[in-house]
Amino acid sequence: MSGPKPIVLLVEDEPAQREILRYNLEAEGFHVVAASNGEEAMERVAEGLPDLILLDWMMPHVSGLEVCRRIRAKAETRGIPILMLSARSEEVDKVRGLETGADDYVIKPYSVAELMARLRAHLRRVRPAQAGEVLEWQDIVLDPVTHRVTRAGAALKLGPTEFRLLSCLLERPGRVFSREQLLDRVWGRDIYVDSRTVDVHVGRLRKALMATGGNDPLRTVRGAGYAMG
Repeated sequence: MSGPKPIVLLVEDEPAQREILRYNLEAEGFHVVAASNGEEAMERVAEGLPDLILLDWMMPHVSGLEVCRRIRAKAETRGIPILMLSARSEEVDKVRGLETGADDYVIKPYSVAELMARLRAHLRRVRPAQAGEVLEWQDIVLDPVTHRVTRAGAALKLGPTEFRLLSCLLERPGRVFSREQLLDRVWGRDIYVDSRTVDVHVGRLRKALMATGGNDPLRTVRGAGYAMG
């Protein structure tokens, strides 16, 4: 079990285009959260951080550029990859989009296959375990393909939830994840789980990581959440 699907926030004001993109994203294995305008996009981000944002430039009221600026202005959302979609094909527009903070700029009409490939490339950067890459931090090694975890070469026994929890923390060492963010990433948005359940599984993970010796690699930040290192 690879855990919850990576979350894409799809921001597109054209209903037909939005549904076509939703269909293709879901077919690629993404969980899609949709927004029809810039204000709704910011509300969706506030409700839960997506892994990627697919953002249309031309929208009424709040443009894609303004949404991009707002997302980059906040520390907690600054690192989310943004792929901007636009019918503007001039180089000056592309440069403007990238300088505003977009990680990629895709010109309409675009190839769906190319768009999905670009999304997967950005996903590998922020969620390497989702792409099957081995995660390493100090003496801890997690292989998402074989589902093996070792510490200082010794195999560790983890339950499926602890495995997904460790995977999430290892993807961003040093980053503090709140309980709500861990619930989204480890359990998924479609399942209701009490936030205190996170504490129980962090405790189990901590015990498993120290079973063969070594210090405690998990950091508890009072009132904020948990981090690896």
